[in-house]
Order: sequence, then C-alpha cells, then structure tokens
Amino acid sequence: MSKPGYLDQKTGVQKRLKRIEGQVRGLERMVDEDQYCINILDQISATTRALQAVAMKLLDDHLSHCVSEALVKGGPTADAKIKEAQDAIRRLVRS
Repeated sequence: MSKPGYLDQKTGVQKRLKRIEGQVRGLERMVDEDQYCINILDQISATTRALQAVAMKLLDDHLSHCVSEALVKGGPTADAKIKEAQDAIRRLVRS
C-alpha cells in the first residue's frame, strides 16, 4: 500500500483537526452554559465548514496522489481507485 497523499501536510491536517476538536468542546460548553440556540447553531455551522474544508483537502490530496498514481499503473487498480474516490465524493456530498 502506498503512502497517503496528505503525508507531506500531515502536521497541517492535524492542527486543523485539533482546532475543530476545540470548536466541538466549545459547543459542549455553550450547551452547558445554556447559551442562546442561534449562537450554538452558528458555531455548529462553523464547525461543519471546518470539517468540510479538511475533507476537501484530503480529497484533493487523494486524487492528485493516490488516484493519479493508480492511473499511471492502469488496470483493475486504477478502476478500483476511481470507484473508491467516486464513492467518497458521494458520501461527502450527502453529508
């Protein structure tokens, strides 16, 4: 199995995820403190956008590294990687 496409930016991805983790903890704190519903919903929206940004970064890296590499090799491996990427995109679009 090849190395993940995001490997060169792993630290950046980890930092983004830590920031998102902090946002989720902040949401829990807002509920604990009985904050106004709209303020919580706004924070949920911001957290969702942050997760989507990480997902898009990972998808971009996957396409330009893993799928691209498989296409060069061709054959069933390429077909499998394309299907895998298509399925991941479908899941992201539905979420």
